[in-house]
Amino acid sequence: MAKVRIDPAAGTSAVAEALAEGDDAPRPVKATAVRYLLQLLGDREPGATVEVRVPPFGAVQFMEGLSHTRGTPPNVVETDAATFIALADGRLAWSDALDGALVSASGSRADLSRHLPIAWR
Repeated sequence: MAKVRIDPAAGTSAVAEALAEGDDAPRPVKATAVRYLLQLLGDREPGATVEVRVPPFGAVQFMEGLSHTRGTPPNVVETDAATFIALADGRLAWSDALDGALVSASGSRADLSRHLPIAWR
């Protein structure tokens, strides 16, 4: 079964609204923005070496290399929606997010700095 994809117009609109509204953005807008940005990240470099999690809205596996089939993958990045959206847009640097404990990153390939920001416009 094919994954449901977010239409670029709807995704772009949601990201723009989530950035403009910040914490006041409606939950469905945040969810669409996060899922769209995760979709773009996965499209940029297909694979299953790193898993990026933004609970409760979504997760994506990407990056070529060794992949896993069960359990927790060896390379995991986890953060909240607001942080992920800010990282994806370039409003927050990866190093600042790590230093501020806004991101949990484990594994030798869990550094997303070369994948950020995500071109979403």
